Amino acid sequence: MSLYHEAAALLTGPSTHGGSLKSRVFSNKELKSPPAQVYALALETCKWSSVLKEVVENAELLKHERKLTPILSILLVHDHLLAKGGIALPVSHGLRQSIDRHKARLTSEFTKARIRRKCPTLEAFRDLVETEHAGPVQHPRWIRVNAVKSTLDAQLETTFKDFEHVPSITQVMTAGRKKKVLCLDGHIPNLIAVPPSVMDFTKTEAYKKGEIILQDKASCFPAYLLDPRPEDGDIIDACSAPGNKTTHLAGILSERGFARGQTIHAFEKDRNRAKTLQKMIKIAGSDTKTVVHPAEDFLRADPTSEEYAHVGALLLDPSCSGSGIVGRDDVPELHLPEPPASKSNKPAGGGNGKNGNKKRKRPEGEEEVKPPPAMMVDDDGETTVVASEKDLQQRIEALAAFQLQIVLHAFEFPNAKKVTYSTCSIHAGENEGVTLKALRSEVAKRRGWRILKREEQIRGMREWDVRGEVEGSEGDKEVAEGCIRAFRDDGRGTMGFFVVMFVRDGTVDGEKQVEDEEGPYVRDKQGRIVRDENGIPTLKATGRKAVEVDEEEDVKFGSGSDGEGPFVRDGEGRIVRGADGMPTLKKGAVEESESEDESGDDWSGFDD
Repeated sequence: MSLYHEAAALLTGPSTHGGSLKSRVFSNKELKSPPAQVYALALETCKWSSVLKEVVENAELLKHERKLTPILSILLVHDHLLAKGGIALPVSHGLRQSIDRHKARLTSEFTKARIRRKCPTLEAFRDLVETEHAGPVQHPRWIRVNAVKSTLDAQLETTFKDFEHVPSITQVMTAGRKKKVLCLDGHIPNLIAVPPSVMDFTKTEAYKKGEIILQDKASCFPAYLLDPRPEDGDIIDACSAPGNKTTHLAGILSERGFARGQTIHAFEKDRNRAKTLQKMIKIAGSDTKTVVHPAEDFLRADPTSEEYAHVGALLLDPSCSGSGIVGRDDVPELHLPEPPASKSNKPAGGGNGKNGNKKRKRPEGEEEVKPPPAMMVDDDGETTVVASEKDLQQRIEALAAFQLQIVLHAFEFPNAKKVTYSTCSIHAGENEGVTLKALRSEVAKRRGWRILKREEQIRGMREWDVRGEVEGSEGDKEVAEGCIRAFRDDGRGTMGFFVVMFVRDGTVDGEKQVEDEEGPYVRDKQGRIVRDENGIPTLKATGRKAVEVDEEEDVKFGSGSDGEGPFVRDGEGRIVRGADGMPTLKKGAVEESESEDESGDDWSGFDD
């Protein structure tokens, strides 16, 4: 079967529940052509389909070549006019000959289409088509500066030195494809938004060295909400691959200073995904502070093991439906030319003319292509056939049961005091539903777990105004306010996402423990904090030093090259940050930010 028939089947098959064109291609095990080649052909043909429809119709291709279907015609004409190597078929192949017979007319009509759109060159025509495909509002490219290896200032002076700073994410989302503008996020520290096609950041030195990491803004919520600190002890990332959140935890702790011996435990039960995790952690420079547990299921980890005795915080981001991921839409819009049979010269009587009842013969040696079944693709790439709404609901319930199991297992770690739970799903069953069941569980009541209220959350998350669904929270407004949501296509530039944080109120086995008013550090008989020769206190919970001196000295922020930038700095040129890690804006920048908030725009803060 040819590449073109396989691409045609994928593009004209049924829509899916959460499955994108990419997932439909790469999950199809029956393809004989390379999946990457099928995907590239299908996607690019969709982008150009309105132009190709016009060319095919004006050239009257289908009138002269009756064996061609509308979808095959635009796939073949796309490669004839736009592919570097032309049509990927032998010169003697019947499909190729059906196009080659009309080369001059097709090329002429394509040129006319370009001129009608006032594009002087083919390159200008390509830019126009790409812009139209992206739409007036494009999803931004989010880039997190890896604090383990670099600083925001350093990247602004190097990787982003030619970029214009704009105050609003809206300006990034509506900028030209290749316009060099950036927005510094106002919720997550060290996060930058740029137009998606401005440049290939994977080819930059900063990316190759692990100094910058491509990560959606919403994906940064869990680590930032968890607010890891030296006094929290060890931290577990229960479902780590590919490693964005794991390295984000390391970046936050790197700025604050790791406690002596403090470790991040990264679990990944899939061996192949664990290899990706290990590679990313090493490139990001956090391998010395991270213990990877390859091919280990977090649910099999013993909370009472000595290895996890000092675990005080856990980040949970288990498998989910992936329904909030950008790009998980159905097949892109496709414009097909009208076949001759639909014209006014169709025989009267509904096709009872001379050839009305004849079926088009399939070329010799070709197989019948059956369209793929409807399916749901989760965030791990696993596919599930979904033939009805009932099938979808059953899949959501199965995922939610697994997700709840992960949360309840995390609640059992004896010294854990903080747990974040997140998904990239839009379904309440996986989000607020799991949250409520976790709060009502026996282990939550026995160990005193509750939801972290909005007013208790770290500033960037407290000020994020998209909260949980009240209906999904069964009318409990406090739970809904404690939950954090993000939605695609709402003007904030994020993927669909959900995160909530659980904290312990000090209850153990149903009895409230007396709160230690003296704080987390060891004190002497006079109540003074005991410090070593470097002035570093010792944590009660772990018996370890709160901060390593060498790590603390690494927390430096270079000065800007022109006036030190928009943030307040101390006498040594370091950026002054609050307890939540957010930099303090200078007075002028604050006033500009406030005027932006008063503009009445839907966007709240520097979104990403």
